[in-house]
Amino acid sequence: MEYRWRKSSYSQAQNGCVEVASAVHVVAVRDSKLGEASPVLAFSRTAFAAFLAAR
Repeated sequence: MEYRWRKSSYSQAQNGCVEVASAVHVVAVRDSKLGEASPVLAFSRTAFAAFLAAR
């Protein structure tokens, strides 16, 4: 699946950088420092929304 990545607003200025991308049914997360080499975690939109709400 092809994603359009953007830096998360929850990323920290130095080492805690993540990128997120959304598709129709999933939200994907990866380590921005690794870029294309990073493993991708995919979550349902419901699960990702619950994760953000618990913050």
